[in-house]
Amino acid sequence: TLVQPSQGPFHHRAPSRVLYRAIRGMVPHKTARGRAALARLRIYEGVPPQYATVKRVVVPDALRTQRLAPNRKYTVLGELQASVGWKYADNVDKLEAKRQTHAYAYYLKKKALKKLENQAAEKAAADNKPHSALLSQYAY
Repeated sequence: TLVQPSQGPFHHRAPSRVLYRAIRGMVPHKTARGRAALARLRIYEGVPPQYATVKRVVVPDALRTQRLAPNRKYTVLGELQASVGWKYADNVDKLEAKRQTHAYAYYLKKKALKKLENQAAEKAAADNKPHSALLSQYAY
């Protein structure tokens, strides 16, 4: 053949790389501004450990229910790439399940601490009721 396969085009299997290439096609990547924009772009499969404890932000305008008409077909990029040869979908699913169990345990612990904190605040308010009545006479 006249074409050397190692010279490209490259067909990436990882969902992050497919998304990166799609975004790169929408950005003027040959300019300094476009290169800087792509350098700031971070794409992951799943949630990496450094972001596992950070509160997630929901963008309502980006929700599928807001953007797509009812009964409209859609696809999930990870499932699509797994069907065409991406080998790590199971690993990402296992890590995501592990992250979710840790997050749920953290949530239960946080909920119990908040309950204790509220009980302590109520008890302190009850203990300080005579003092607060006296202080309110003096506009405190």
